[in-house]
Amino acid sequence: MNYAKIKNYDVSNGPGVRVSLYVSGCRNHCKNCFNPETWDFAYGKPFTVEVENSILEWLKPDYIKGFTLLGGDPFEPENQKALAPFLERMRKLYPQKSIWAFTGYDYEADLLTGKLGDADTVLRMLNCLDVLVDGKFVEELKDLNLLFRGSSNQRIILVKPSLAQDKVVLWDEQTVI
Repeated sequence: MNYAKIKNYDVSNGPGVRVSLYVSGCRNHCKNCFNPETWDFAYGKPFTVEVENSILEWLKPDYIKGFTLLGGDPFEPENQKALAPFLERMRKLYPQKSIWAFTGYDYEADLLTGKLGDADTVLRMLNCLDVLVDGKFVEELKDLNLLFRGSSNQRIILVKPSLAQDKVVLWDEQTVI
């Protein structure tokens, strides 16, 4: 897996100060995507153990509230194999920090059905997440007033309650994550 960039101090992709990893590779190719260079799976640099260790080190300070995974798309099958064990490692080291992920895929139709890569690996990834922002960016539904998403079709899903209740539970501004 390759990654496009890492932001050590990100305040745009989830609440609080976060570390964000932008993975390479995306088949959704949303019109007016804000980083189309990440569509290419070969773009950027290799995601190595050294890179993983650096991210985990940057997460140490108390003022870092969590980690955000975006792209490209972290749920592309090519990215799942590297990200599932990394997210499990992160969750074990930092159970108090929130983990958010963004995907252009649909939570129920694509991720829960096993249509995208290995179903067990997808579930491993989902079990590490607190929040998932799902859905393609749709230019015609773009809304600059939305928190943490670009178009009104995208949802901010609380993953653990959604998995436990077998239905989508949405995040709202009053929910502390």
